[in-house]
Amino acid sequence: MMDFRKNPAVSLKLKYRRNIELGLVICLAILVGLFQASKRADREIEVQDRIDLTFEVEEIPQTEQEKRPPAPQRPSVPIESEDEDIPEDVTIEMTEINLAELPPPPPPPDDEADETPIFVAYDEAPQPIGGFAAIQEKLVYPEIARKAGVEGRVYVNVLIDEQGNVINTKILKSLGNNGCDEAAVSAIRAVKWKPAKQRDKPVKVWVGIPVVFKLK
Repeated sequence: MMDFRKNPAVSLKLKYRRNIELGLVICLAILVGLFQASKRADREIEVQDRIDLTFEVEEIPQTEQEKRPPAPQRPSVPIESEDEDIPEDVTIEMTEINLAELPPPPPPPDDEADETPIFVAYDEAPQPIGGFAAIQEKLVYPEIARKAGVEGRVYVNVLIDEQGNVINTKILKSLGNNGCDEAAVSAIRAVKWKPAKQRDKPVKVWVGIPVVFKLK
């Protein structure tokens, strides 16, 4: 077996290898130490920089989208026809209207029916023959109003001519659509009247007559 101490070249080579290995171990230990120190520092920084955050969630109400009306359609634009059979200049012939074929106009309204009530001064008011009780005797209570329990008064404006005839009526106050207005007018027309007088002369006047509807 060779003695390395007697061979200086071999001894120097071994010493050099040991120094390199020792240096690598030392460097590795330093690197490991630095790495561990950096990890500890990062942890401390993370712990120091940690901030407790709280979040509040708010309910957002759901918005309803308004329905807008549709936009109006654009007016149609006439387009020139490509048909060659249609002439460019077309003359529209005059249309003749035969006035004899037209229906006749409606008849003019009745002057007495549409006569506006005009107050006429009188000395004696018109009176129904038999008194106002005669109107109530002629009154026929409508069955619809009777079943519905309708009661009250219908005020009728009556036009009485010089002979005591009822020639026009207008409802001043109605009891509704139950037949009472028609029944009141029929009772007034069924009674003969004494005409109003102005200086002993009969005159045509408007007079307001109440007709009472009362269930027995």
